[in-house]
Amino acid sequence: MFICKNDVVQVIAGDDKGARGKVLRVIRAEGKLVVEGVNRVYRHLKPSRRNPQGGRLSKEMPVDASNVMLIDPVQGVPTRVGVRSLPDGSKELFAKKSGTRLRVLKKAKVAKN
Repeated sequence: MFICKNDVVQVIAGDDKGARGKVLRVIRAEGKLVVEGVNRVYRHLKPSRRNPQGGRLSKEMPVDASNVMLIDPVQGVPTRVGVRSLPDGSKELFAKKSGTRLRVLKKAKVAKN
């Protein structure tokens, strides 16, 4: 999974299809993401000392990583991503639609003398 915290993604399947948001949390063990404003549910709270009023608290629940796509920074549309090796030995993540670099995955090794 090449999605990290603070990436902007668009939901491509499910009830919130078409919604965009920033990734708040990545749960790698389960292959899920928590996206801002997506898959919101209500948590019903009883009155307590911390929350004397009680009521309903709206919160985001995780969505499967296969149901979202990264947004291409140049075109602003959802895109698949790829990994390419550069001549200096580093690797980068790029958007397939525009070929734009999204982030560096592995830095080039520096020879120590």
